Amino acid sequence: MTSTHASEAARLRRAGRPRSEQADRAIIKAALEVFAESGPHGLCIEQVAAKAGVGKATIYRRWPGKEDLLLDALGALRRPLPVPKGESVRDDLVAMLDAMRAESVDPRQVRQLALLLGEGGRYPRLIERYVEAVVEPRRDVFRAVLRRGIATGELREGASIEMAVDMLTGAVLAKTTRLSHERADRGYGRRVVDELLTGIASR
Repeated sequence: MTSTHASEAARLRRAGRPRSEQADRAIIKAALEVFAESGPHGLCIEQVAAKAGVGKATIYRRWPGKEDLLLDALGALRRPLPVPKGESVRDDLVAMLDAMRAESVDPRQVRQLALLLGEGGRYPRLIERYVEAVVEPRRDVFRAVLRRGIATGELREGASIEMAVDMLTGAVLAKTTRLSHERADRGYGRRVVDELLTGIASR
């Protein structure tokens, strides 16, 4: 086999090599650590690669740039919301808020979110992409449950879906970012939903 053919064969083997989940986890973990230390401006692929114990090429094969890596890393902090059961709007909303509440008491997630929001003015495109990739898909789940509630008559016809989503998610976000040490307790999601439904439930 000529050297040209050998090089081509090696390239094809590399291209077909399956991604390592262990390497992915190590890279995500390292990216979050570097981000926590220095924010978006200090995040560099070289540091992430060194912390993760991989080569830069391994990272670039997975993510085109540091912004894409950071978005995936921040998204990995967010657990998927529970799949709505469809039996009760109230129960579905409580389950989803309970999942968000569990995130709000995780110090690592609180710090990462504060860092991201604090840098929003310098990195508007990053915030925009974060909203598109992480925030909006979650809001879509809430929207679907609320629309279903209106369709079934559980909720008042004409209720503002967007305002209801803002109130539900904003209630948890307020507990996550507030300056006091108060955090949402286990019954917080239920109380938020019940207060909201007092206003938009079908009468």
